[in-house]
This record gives sequence, C-alpha cells and structure tokens, in this order.
Amino acid sequence: MPPSKREIYLLSPKKYSPEIIAVAFAKTSRSPETFRAIADELTEEASSQFHEKWVIGYGHSSVAEHAVLHLAIENASRLAMEAIESNRLASYTEKSTRYQKWDRDQFYCPPEILGSKFEERFDQICEYLFQTYLRSLEPAKKVVEAQVLRNEGESDENYDKRIRSRYVDACRFILPAASLANVGMTVNGRELESAIKKWLSSPLAEVREIGETVKAAAKAEVPTLLKYAEPQLSYQAMAEKITQLSGTLELPEEKQQACTLVASENEGEDRILASVLYRFGNMSFEQALKKIKDTTISNEISEVLFQNLEKFDVPLRELEHSTMTFDLVMDQGAYAEFKRHRMMSQTAQRLTCSNGYATPRLIVKAGFELDFQQAMGAAQLLWNELAEWNIDVAQYIVPNAFNRRVMATFNLREAFSFCQLRTAPNAHFSIRRIAQMMAVEVKRVYPVLSKYMRIYDEPWQQIELDHFESA
Repeated sequence: MPPSKREIYLLSPKKYSPEIIAVAFAKTSRSPETFRAIADELTEEASSQFHEKWVIGYGHSSVAEHAVLHLAIENASRLAMEAIESNRLASYTEKSTRYQKWDRDQFYCPPEILGSKFEERFDQICEYLFQTYLRSLEPAKKVVEAQVLRNEGESDENYDKRIRSRYVDACRFILPAASLANVGMTVNGRELESAIKKWLSSPLAEVREIGETVKAAAKAEVPTLLKYAEPQLSYQAMAEKITQLSGTLELPEEKQQACTLVASENEGEDRILASVLYRFGNMSFEQALKKIKDTTISNEISEVLFQNLEKFDVPLRELEHSTMTFDLVMDQGAYAEFKRHRMMSQTAQRLTCSNGYATPRLIVKAGFELDFQQAMGAAQLLWNELAEWNIDVAQYIVPNAFNRRVMATFNLREAFSFCQLRTAPNAHFSIRRIAQMMAVEVKRVYPVLSKYMRIYDEPWQQIELDHFESA
C-alpha cells in the first residue's frame, strides 16, 4: 500500500471559528480523520461542549492554545499598556512615541481621581505637561535641522518624516504615563484567559475595565474558553499586604548605579559549551563538562557555533543553559521599550518620582531646559501628594523622564538578542545606553562566547555624553 500523500493547509478563521479550530486540532489525537473532515463535522455547540468537558472540566488547557484572536485596544493609557503587554506568549504592536506626535488632550484621567480632591489638579498638570511637550517640538526640531541637511528637492513633509524621531526622541521625555496609546494584540485562548485574570486583579480601575471589556469582546469568538476568567483574589490580597510591608515611600539613600549585575552562574560558559557537546555527542553531561574543562576545544566549539550564522539567524537553544540577573535603573521611556523583551523575567517596581529624572541634551541645546525642569517639578509635586493617597494611581502623572528600577533575569541567548537589537544605531539612545552597559557585563561573564555578539561599537559613556545632560 503506497504511503499517504503529505498535505499541509490552513484551517482558515474565515471558515472556522477559533473554538472549532482548537477542537479540530485536539481531536486528531484520537481520530484518524483529516483535520478538514474533523472541522467540517463540528458545530459551535459541539465545540463548546468539548471545551467545557476537556479544557475546563479536565484541565487540558493546551487545547485552548489553538484558538487565536487578534484584539485591537485603543485609547488606553501608557500605564495600562504595561499590564496589557505583560503576557509572555502574546504578540503586540503599539503606537510609537518616537514616530508620532501627541495632541494636547490625549491623556487618560483614571476613575479613581474623578470626583476626588485631585481631579482638577490632575487635569491641569496633564494639560501643562502636554502643552510643554508641544512647545518643545519646534525648538528641538530646529536644533536637529541644523545638524541634518535637507536632500535636494525634498519636501517639508518627507524631510520631517526623516528627522522626526531625532527630536521627538527627546521631547517624549515630558509625556506622562497617562498618555493614550493603541495596541494590536495577537494571543491564543489559554494565554488570554491568564491575561484577563491578571487584568481583573489589577489595583487600577482602568486595567480592570480593560479586562472586562476584552473578556466580553473575546467571548463572541471563544465563549467557552473564557467562561471562568475571573479575578485572582489571592493576588490582590498578597499585593496589598507586601506593599504595606515593603515601605513603598522610602526614598533611596544614594543614587543607584544604572546597571548592576547582581547574580551570574559559576562556570556558565563551560556549561553552555558542554551542553553543545552533549547535544551532538553521546555522553553524559558530566562527561561533556569534564571534556570542556580538561581540553582546549572551547574556542573551536564557539567558532563553529557562530561562524556561519547569517544576520537574522539565532544561535542554538543551548545558550539558554546559563543566566544572569541585573538590577537596572532606566528612564520610563527606556523601560517602555525594555518591557517588550518578554523572554526575560522582568520585575519592575512601580513608576515613581523618587529616583530622579533624566534630562536629554537636545532639550538643553534647544534652550528648553528651564521649561523642562519646571514641568518635571510640577509633576513631582502632584505625585508626592497622590502617592500618599494612592501609590498605584499616582503612577499616571509620572513623565517618561523619571527613572525606574527594574530587575531582569535572562539567559545568554536572550542576551544576544537584546544586546544586538538595542545597541543598533536606530535604537533610542536611552535603551542603547542600558544595552551597552549590560553588554559590558555579558562580555565579562562570557568572554569566549560573547565575542560573537554583533554589537554596535558605541561605549555607553559616549551615549551619555552625546545625549544626556543628566541621567
């Protein structure tokens, strides 16, 4: 009997609902029929019953990963975006603060503040920050125009598009976390249920409302899979108690270093190289590690690992067998980009005004430093009062310029990805500075393997000199 012909095809969401597609894939483990045949026999009701029994009743949650949704979330605050984008296994594309400009009324007033004694002042300070941002654009643009020549015959519109990120990069430091943004999210049913549970458990009313709205919208496509997405009361109680224990409002005694390596594994490089031998050889890991230590083949293995990689190729997963942990301080604008690296494990503290702020050098060159300082001061005064009232809601008023503490743990493979991407010349100067600092430590801990990272040669000290008046 001739072998069956291989077939590869789409189960298109144009024809089948996400829940039907998920059931069709799940049933292949027990059914000899083709995916098409299985899907064509299914109804919405039968699919719902299947999910109710197997996914919800028996906990076979991986089935829900085959149901994929595309969510458009508009006019959510930058602060809410952090909660929305905190899910590792989803994909996001967010409105950029580098290539777009914000109008004066594009900010969110949180429900907690409405009707409180802070409502009028919150609106006033947000309007003031946005007005300051808009006033900064033209003087900053003039500085850039003096540095970047216009091409012959280039229109005003095309010239501005070409240089816009250079001056908006600095002006965006003024925008508060209340600034509105849009994001497109692609996510499977299992991850979406987890996300909704987190959102519904948030201390912020805006994020909880987003959770309810997303749940209602998504249930039109996957009604059964999200049926029991409810708040995690245990998380809410835990967060409240630990916040009380931590002494949130205590100020740092001294300025913290921007990049501190707080943990790395002994023999991490040897373990990675041994794991490569283990993959392609026929030995125990202990034997492979002994061979790495007792011979001189480390450099040869490293060279073979990387010598033929093309620009967009990724190294082997064996680079994941060793990790580093950093304690970082970066401005909020940099964190907005840093948070996108979700293969890391990141722990960000609340956004506050207690760690100082960064001043872009372009703002100073534009003669706008005093206006910038006054805007930062006004935001900090209100934050001080809001933080005593509600430490979570106070985050909305904090501009991008203020520094934030973030702890990040990641493996060498992720270090390659992050450092190569974020040291590139087209990356924002704030994230380039942090990436170059981290690259210095990666090179120190992994002297052999790090030689193959494609890092743009730009010392972080030079970035500070070129782009920051203070950081």
